[in-house]
Amino acid sequence: MSEMRFFIDPVRCIGCKACMQACSECDTHRGKSMIHLEHIERGSSTQTAPMVCMHCDLPTCAAVCPADAIKRTEDGVVQSSQSPRCIGCANCVNACPFGVPRYYPEIDQMLKCDMCYDRTSVGLKPMCASVCPSEALYFGTLEEFQSRRKGTPKNTFQFGMQTITTKVFIVLPEGEMGLDMDVIAHMDGRFEPDAFDHLDPFAHLEALPQYQGGPQ
Repeated sequence: MSEMRFFIDPVRCIGCKACMQACSECDTHRGKSMIHLEHIERGSSTQTAPMVCMHCDLPTCAAVCPADAIKRTEDGVVQSSQSPRCIGCANCVNACPFGVPRYYPEIDQMLKCDMCYDRTSVGLKPMCASVCPSEALYFGTLEEFQSRRKGTPKNTFQFGMQTITTKVFIVLPEGEMGLDMDVIAHMDGRFEPDAFDHLDPFAHLEALPQYQGGPQ
């Protein structure tokens, strides 16, 4: 039997947050959602994308943990920090290239998506994938995915000089072969004269008439 895989298709996300609600209902999450939605271009679009832990083959979060609190299972799932070991330093939060781990000061611990390991380890879907109405989050075999969906699933990402492979796949539009996360170039681009960040998003609106005072 083919291995079950986790696919994220940002184009299908409708921003309903059903995944976040379902995730927060997991008993192991203490009522917190381990998934969040990213706004692709908040100033110009309503498009969102679900963000779960990508479960890197060589997880940076675990590499920078001074307490050895983050473990990766034999089948490739990177777990949340172990509460007896986690010292709340937030190194993992700052180091993750995907911006996934979250530090919760009320419990002094990092928590993140563990791909619903209590479910997926026994053949069930993650909570988020089981409720997603548009299948932006899809859990199944590669053969199942390719038989019913378009797009190119990729699990290799380039961050500058660093190449990262993951257990979770991002679905790219057909014909796209890779995803280059050149963060430095993106940050530099924000300072270009025509960058959207420097435009006034309300420039197209007429000014409201000013109240001059006096009796109404």
